[in-house]
Amino acid sequence: MADPVKLAMTKAANGNGNTAVADAPAPGTKAKGIQVTDRALDRVRIAMQKEGISPAEGGLRLGVQGGGCSGLTYNIRFDSQPRERDRIFQFGEVRVFVDPKSYIYLHGMILDWEDTLIKQGFNFINPNSQKSCGCGTSFSG
Repeated sequence: MADPVKLAMTKAANGNGNTAVADAPAPGTKAKGIQVTDRALDRVRIAMQKEGISPAEGGLRLGVQGGGCSGLTYNIRFDSQPRERDRIFQFGEVRVFVDPKSYIYLHGMILDWEDTLIKQGFNFINPNSQKSCGCGTSFSG
């Protein structure tokens, strides 16, 4: 397994931008899979190349864990390969791995990248989040 890479995370803001969709929902319905915007995919590709992660074997792992101000914390890192029960989402050459427990909280989520004068980092736009903290790295589902 590759060493975890801490990637900048920021509070979920807006969902502007194009998205690459793994499980495209029918019009007017909630997305069931994970979506990743083109901006976020570009950043993931750059980071994977810097870290020497092979897209053919490795990918981005998204998850949640207990903790944080609101009860659950987003977790993002690189992994050298998927685990046995992972859901795997393919966006071109980039794969995203989500374990079954985390998928309960992340289905329908959009991973975006924000790059402004004030902040830079990934945004978790999560329709399952009922409440989030000020720092944007934790939520309750």
